[in-house]
Amino acid sequence: MKPERITSLGDPRADVFRNVRDADLRGRDGFFMAESEMVRRRLLRTPERLHAILLSEERFEKLREDLAALSDEVRVLVAESSLIHEIAAFHVHRGVLAAGYRLPRERLSLPAALGHLRDCPALNIVLAEGWTNVDNMGSLFRNAAAFGVDAIVLDPTCCDPLYRKSIRVSMGHALSIPYAVSEDWLADLRRLKEEWGVTLVGAECHPKAVPLWNFPRADRVAIVFGSEAAGLSQDTMRACDALVEIPMAGDVSSINVATSAAVFLYELSRGRSEKC
Repeated sequence: MKPERITSLGDPRADVFRNVRDADLRGRDGFFMAESEMVRRRLLRTPERLHAILLSEERFEKLREDLAALSDEVRVLVAESSLIHEIAAFHVHRGVLAAGYRLPRERLSLPAALGHLRDCPALNIVLAEGWTNVDNMGSLFRNAAAFGVDAIVLDPTCCDPLYRKSIRVSMGHALSIPYAVSEDWLADLRRLKEEWGVTLVGAECHPKAVPLWNFPRADRVAIVFGSEAAGLSQDTMRACDALVEIPMAGDVSSINVATSAAVFLYELSRGRSEKC
């Protein structure tokens, strides 16, 4: 690892970090952006996904030992904090920005991304339909890590889990929890049931739903959570083996979807000793 000093705003070596918010909207040509030291530490666990890191002088000195293990293919850029602010055009990066390589879309299909889990004797998968809020998406990955979820499957309409804010809210777990992005949602639901032998559970307030604490646990289960506004689609509910709900008190009809996922995952993780 050979650090390179950036001393001017127009230095082309820092182009991948330029105007971060605008680039979040436009896309990054195969890269994703992560910020803060904690997220960076998680990314260093998969150094093959790192393209470049931009650090303040202070952060570089603090992380020098960790960075020394990186190959010369990872560009380590060091600049004054004020210059990083100008390059990135925002001020909440805490002195560390990292650019990583995205997986190509074909590697995010259910068989390609999660096929190694197919024959696990115990399996706990979370599926998300229509999640478009990046804070909820980040929270989902953080909850999944906290309660031992093996993988996450997103439908085609979900927002990007590698959006910068989603990674930050997830505390970097969007970089560690295996996930797939379905291209044919209903076909993948059938595949999980028929080929993977997974019990498909829909999390939904519904007249036919049973209380969460009464639902028999299964060794191989996939829980589907719908969007905050619309819940699960009718087709998805029909595909489920069971509908399960968290009973609400008083006039409250529901809770935040990421919070709901945390409650479900906690309840289903109790007593679970085996992980894939």
